[in-house]
Amino acid sequence: MISGKKKTQVAIIDDHVLLRNALAKLITSFENYSILFEGDNGKEIKLRIEQQIIPDIILLDVNMPDMDGYESVRWLHKNHPQIKVLALSMYSDEGTIIKMLRLGAKGYILKSVDPEELRLALDSVLKKDFYLSEFISGKIISGLHKDAGSEAVAMRVTDKEKEFLQLCCTEFTYKDIAVKMFVSHRTIDAYRDTLFEKLGVRTRIGLAMYAIKSGLVDPI
Repeated sequence: MISGKKKTQVAIIDDHVLLRNALAKLITSFENYSILFEGDNGKEIKLRIEQQIIPDIILLDVNMPDMDGYESVRWLHKNHPQIKVLALSMYSDEGTIIKMLRLGAKGYILKSVDPEELRLALDSVLKKDFYLSEFISGKIISGLHKDAGSEAVAMRVTDKEKEFLQLCCTEFTYKDIAVKMFVSHRTIDAYRDTLFEKLGVRTRIGLAMYAIKSGLVDPI
């Protein structure tokens, strides 16, 4: 029996110490996972990486003092893209999820997930390079992975629809997008509903994920 398999090293960055400690204990109980370090904010990530302490996965809170999840994942994506970031938050709003994924996070889970889903999320980010929490994954995953089918779908997306998809990856409301595109709110609704049908998704997050995965928008 071979027992020398290298464990996946995880860092936990969250300013809530009790939660962080509980997560560390839980992840340590998972087979083939270990905790490399913990920290309060993104500055701790920079400090450790400068010391050549480099994790495979970072479980990253979104809202933290000094250097929050947005700034942290942007820095990591630019300087250490090999490190996989799994965003962790109490917030399930579309704006937060889209922004974290566009900045370079490989996945997004809520702090309310059960232990089994946390394990699934870590495994998926490690092996498949992507994970979304259960509360949205069933609604938007279909049609997002690049394959022959998705390439065919891309051929059927018009230029105006592509422009709309790009704007879906911003913090603009649908009303704002209508103003930006010089069209009526009804036209925006038509773009949205048509793309829901074409892409097999049901939410704005799904539209944004298609745009990100298809390279229609660059990381910010």
